[in-house]
Amino acid sequence: MLSQHVRGNLSAYCHGELPEEESRRVAEHLIGCQRCRREYEEIKLGVKLAEQLPRVPLPASLWSEIEAALVERSRPDASPRKPSRFGSVFGWQRIMAVSAVLLIALATAIFWYSRRQPDGASRVAGKDNTQQTSEPNRQAPETDQTENLGDENQTAKTLPAQTENPETWEVARLTGAPTVGANRIEGSGRLAVGEWLETDSASRAKINVADIGQVDIGPNSRVRLVGTRSTEHRLALQRGRLQARIDAPPRLFIVETPSAVAVDLGCAYTLDVDDAGRSVLHVMSGWVALEVKGRESIVPAGAVCVTEPGKGLGTPYFEHASVRFRKALARLDFQNGGAKALSIVLGEASEYDTLTLWHLLSRVRAGERGRVYDRLAGLLTPPKGVTREGILKLDEDMLELWKRDLEWAWFE
Repeated sequence: MLSQHVRGNLSAYCHGELPEEESRRVAEHLIGCQRCRREYEEIKLGVKLAEQLPRVPLPASLWSEIEAALVERSRPDASPRKPSRFGSVFGWQRIMAVSAVLLIALATAIFWYSRRQPDGASRVAGKDNTQQTSEPNRQAPETDQTENLGDENQTAKTLPAQTENPETWEVARLTGAPTVGANRIEGSGRLAVGEWLETDSASRAKINVADIGQVDIGPNSRVRLVGTRSTEHRLALQRGRLQARIDAPPRLFIVETPSAVAVDLGCAYTLDVDDAGRSVLHVMSGWVALEVKGRESIVPAGAVCVTEPGKGLGTPYFEHASVRFRKALARLDFQNGGAKALSIVLGEASEYDTLTLWHLLSRVRAGERGRVYDRLAGLLTPPKGVTREGILKLDEDMLELWKRDLEWAWFE
């Protein structure tokens, strides 16, 4: 892990210009450093906006004038011209730089002006082909998901003609007869914002998530495309299973469930949701952040985290944890297990279970925090700068410093 900020490498990382090892180190740093991650998101947003600017060709005469000026200046017998006051103050290079800035500013203004045209104008222009798929973006969150299926079915019928719509994702049938609305997917189709993709017990489907990865949808699943734009791609898994393989910067791909929100930090994982809304996250590579009402669980590769509706966020643990450890942790998370369950967790914990103990520091009652600290410190010595007093007060800098020091044991 990097011990210092990586601000100087963020632009090169965003453009894929770093060597593989350095790129991996920057990506790992971004997972744990909110400061650098915020700056990276700003750089990424700027790049995305620049990519959407219209290309404005320069006048053909400009290059001929430049070439003529260069030829004139290269002549040995050319009498020097008296520099103009304007040229002496700014210089040719500065004039070109200012001109480039003005061109970019003009292009930006044109872009934003076009984006701010009244909704009515854009709807009239695309009335025949895009009206049905663009409308779900303007609807308020649905209160009864089953009431909207009629409208969704009408939209699904136009999917084959909407392959260029940026607000749709390609869906491919893997097995059986998955559907978008009431339409069966024979080979491939499109999933628009606001629409539901469903599979029965014999069906599976694959979704191409913009250009950043793929999501396999398992049997008996129901998933909706909530939104897609350059800075965020979001699905909602109401029930069933999805397996995501994402190759993108942190926090670009998000999946909502009835009990939590899974935020991808560059990884592969499976997410299962049962009929009661209980979700189970298994991470195969990279990291995932599970979030519920301002609380967060950082789940690395090889770890699991459970959430239950109305009961909050579970504590992550590694799959190799003992059965007794996992059962006691479930009682502690969801059944008010109290001191007895905590004692079992602490007694069963190994070096790899420091992932769980680190999360518990901020979740147990203040009177029990010292027990968790002592066990965690006994398994792996705290790094310089981390004190018992500071951890008991939940000092954020100390907690972050200790987490980074612990991560080597999680992936050993």
